[in-house]
Amino acid sequence: MKKFAKMFFMMVLVLACALVVACGKKNPDDGGQGSGSELNGTYKITVWVSETEGVTALTETQIKEFEKANPGIKIEATVEGVSESDSATQMIADVEAGADIFCFAQDQLVRLVNAGALAKLGQGASATVKELNDSGAIKAATVGEDLWCYPLTSDNGYYMYYDKSVIDESHLDSLEDLIADCEKANRLFCMELETSAWYNAAFFFATGCSSEWTNDGKAFTSVTDDFNSDKGLIALKGMQKLLKSPAYKSSSDGAEFSAAVPAAILVSGTWVSGAVKGALGANYAATDLPSFTVDGKSYHLGSYSGNKLMGVKPQTDAKRAAVLQKLALFLTNEECQLERFEAVGWGPSNLNAQKSSDVQGDPALAALALQSAYAIPQGQIHGSWWDIAKTYAAAAKTATTDDELRAALADYEKAIKGLFSMSTDEKEAFTVIGKFDGHNWDFDAEMEQKPEGTFMTPEPIHFLAGDEFKVRQGKSWDVNFGKDGVAGGDNIVVEAEGYYFVKLVYDKATNTASSLTLEKYSPAHGWTVIGKFAGHNWDFDAEMEIQADGSWLSGEIEFAVDDEFKVRQGLGWDMNYGANGVAGGDNVKITEAGTYRVKLVVNADGSAELTLVK
Repeated sequence: MKKFAKMFFMMVLVLACALVVACGKKNPDDGGQGSGSELNGTYKITVWVSETEGVTALTETQIKEFEKANPGIKIEATVEGVSESDSATQMIADVEAGADIFCFAQDQLVRLVNAGALAKLGQGASATVKELNDSGAIKAATVGEDLWCYPLTSDNGYYMYYDKSVIDESHLDSLEDLIADCEKANRLFCMELETSAWYNAAFFFATGCSSEWTNDGKAFTSVTDDFNSDKGLIALKGMQKLLKSPAYKSSSDGAEFSAAVPAAILVSGTWVSGAVKGALGANYAATDLPSFTVDGKSYHLGSYSGNKLMGVKPQTDAKRAAVLQKLALFLTNEECQLERFEAVGWGPSNLNAQKSSDVQGDPALAALALQSAYAIPQGQIHGSWWDIAKTYAAAAKTATTDDELRAALADYEKAIKGLFSMSTDEKEAFTVIGKFDGHNWDFDAEMEQKPEGTFMTPEPIHFLAGDEFKVRQGKSWDVNFGKDGVAGGDNIVVEAEGYYFVKLVYDKATNTASSLTLEKYSPAHGWTVIGKFAGHNWDFDAEMEIQADGSWLSGEIEFAVDDEFKVRQGLGWDMNYGANGVAGGDNVKITEAGTYRVKLVVNADGSAELTLVK
């Protein structure tokens, strides 16, 4: 990536010169990016757009319309569906191999700029974009004084869908009344709380809490956060009203209205509007989020708001760069945004498109507009926060006292402050996170680096068939790998139950993974008992099996008085425990003959408990 950045720096001069030479041929309608025969040619490009059904095909059609509007320019485009959350990670992992044009969520902008993955808009294009789009979208696309990308939508927020046949519309502003309506009808109230910080923050914003992160352009340097406060306690009390209801389900999927036990209420965004409309028909409705009441005071639920953006990767060819910028401007224009609204319900950032009667009459976008009065623009947030902020909701679901709620908030505060005291080794370490062994994307299993560049879990993990996981660095999502070792790729799905070690082979220089695999547990990985016993003389390893509680237990061994043994890992002596569980300690001596099992418990700090079980 560094080599590519240097090459790009040199080409900036070429591009600048090319644009100066062509300045007399500019068309004011093209954003100052050049027009006419100087850009004619055939260009093979890759475009990443949302994986939402229909978006890929629509983009292909819009590119053909661009060709019609620009005779002489031929675009041979490979259009692929990549989620806005994954595209930035994949671009940062390998800018040169990434897409030429790609879509992403606004909170990824600074990361992409810092990685050299975005080409800054020129003066003419910037003026055009600022003239055509709403101020919030312009702010979302700006770093410092410069525009780095093109606004695609102004709809990245959430609100409430509901079934009019179930919900009493006089109850729409009361969370408590809405819960009662759902319970009475044996229908679900769906909102992601313990599974998504993006949604559960709504309760904290309602009480006036905030979490603001400072980034110096290279890393996060500080956070101002008051979730652990009296206001935060009120937020959790409000959240408990929903968490503890039998009607509650943690989901934001539009398919919930078609489930066996269907939803009556769903908190989600425009991306599910089509599915919700299809399920509810004439009973389809949407509005802003309700209020909850604690100690006689009412609090209207807040939300995050944001934008989808389209960026162009830096190019080493001036003509190609100009064509890509011209295409990105076209794909985000009024007509294309309205086509996306009609196809998938996305809300435009283009001012003229927003004035469309169809847009203004859309229930979902009208609900988003109502909720915007209570929404907080989503800024740059540390990648680890999204997991840390799920834990207080999980705790609130089972908590029965204020002290327990305060303890959950204190743990949250400690965790986010700890992000700024992480050592270099901790920031560079990899962990395994996912749905496995009783965890639900809320726990990081440590990995050890042996040898350099190879990370492996020191103990096997018990996976069930269908469990999912990824590996990430620094307990953050800024660097993560999924299926086939792809940066920001799909979750790895475990095919068969068993105990497995997770192994990552990582190249720090290129920030890429050559492999990410599961290795089934075998004695070569695990702990064994070796010594002088049962006719053996330090020449035999008795296998130990890992137990559900994480301990290791051997089969039955016949010991005589004065027999000796130790336990060791991987059939080697790098890791071994002896008497009293001391690492590398003295041999354990048998003082009473009998048939025993050897039990080993390795603690998180590296100490161990080594016992004989009759």
